[in-house]
Amino acid sequence: MGLFWGSQMASQQIIQNRPMKHARLPIYLDYNASTPVLPEVVDAMLPFLGKHFGNPSSKHVFGRTMHDAVEYAREQTACLIDCSPSEVFFTSGGTEANNLAIRGVAGAIARRRHILTSVIEHPATTGPAACLEQQGYRVSRVPVDGAGRVLPEHVQECLGQDTVLVTIMHANSETGTLQPIAELAELAHSAGALMHTDAAQSCGKIRVSTRHEKVDLLSVAGHKLYAPQGVGALFVRAGTPIKPLLIGAGHEQGLRPGTENVASIVGLGQACEIARRSLEEEAERISRLRDRLWSLLQDAIPGIALNGHPAGRLPNTLNVRFPAVSGNAVLAACPAIAASTGSACHELGARASQVILAMGIAESEAVGSVRLSLGRLNTAEEIELAATQLVKTWNELMLEEKQP
Repeated sequence: MGLFWGSQMASQQIIQNRPMKHARLPIYLDYNASTPVLPEVVDAMLPFLGKHFGNPSSKHVFGRTMHDAVEYAREQTACLIDCSPSEVFFTSGGTEANNLAIRGVAGAIARRRHILTSVIEHPATTGPAACLEQQGYRVSRVPVDGAGRVLPEHVQECLGQDTVLVTIMHANSETGTLQPIAELAELAHSAGALMHTDAAQSCGKIRVSTRHEKVDLLSVAGHKLYAPQGVGALFVRAGTPIKPLLIGAGHEQGLRPGTENVASIVGLGQACEIARRSLEEEAERISRLRDRLWSLLQDAIPGIALNGHPAGRLPNTLNVRFPAVSGNAVLAACPAIAASTGSACHELGARASQVILAMGIAESEAVGSVRLSLGRLNTAEEIELAATQLVKTWNELMLEEKQP
């Protein structure tokens, strides 16, 4: 039996025994890994999967329709991150955006050979940095404090005349901890370096402003904000030196050659528009649900602990350490909850997350970590049930541990 159908049957068995009439099971609490495509986004995309099919570079009416759709999506994306539409370049996702930012800037400013990043970055950042390191670049990876924050003084200590780029994520995908990007950008600029931030987790959840953050480059991933997988964007401030990674035609002002994925780009634009018009209201709603979940777990599980900053974090993210058990064991024994122990792009297995370890948490405790990330489709009823199921699972695991 295939994995999909097996999981569907397991879900049905859970649903038959669910204690709450309207809760959907399994309860999806892995929005930091990927989000569903919103119906309004699908509706915006559909005409460009059938009725409209021209090449955006063609000058006739078929091509112009596609071109105009891409440019409208560019405006929608620019409005969300507070920049000029001409500074938005569409990519295949956050990974490509990060690669283009890091390797593209390094290739354009060959006289500087130092990259500064942190120990808690996503593989889409650590990979390009490691690639440059193999090519002879010097890479500094600054530590974080116990709340998962990069301290500006550590960045200041590592900056030098040879630094070409500082790349620090806007918010950590596992803990949700926010970084002081504006302050770090000022330090980078004072050393003559450029500033890039991977804002894949932040865009659509909190206000992200390229002007306020003072960054030169900023990455967006569509599937983190209810757009399709396989589309993203890179903000490049006007005048920023950068070279393309791909060789081809002159699409995206010559920075990203290849015929545009129009339907997905339209979806990204629509998702950005939805996020922008409901940002504060949705952030407040989600943060209430997150805090309710944390309160219920705290009340029922002695010794459970929070990973990350208690206040300076994404409104949807709750990363907790279950005492005396592994996070993998909790999730494996609790099919009613769809969550993760860390970033979906890390192969963690039963090991503790490097992000949690970097915060100074002992491995014996860090291995109990679970990331619970909420989203637009979660309800208060689901959160109550999720807490009940997690508490029940933890108690059962503790009983098993006590048995001879």
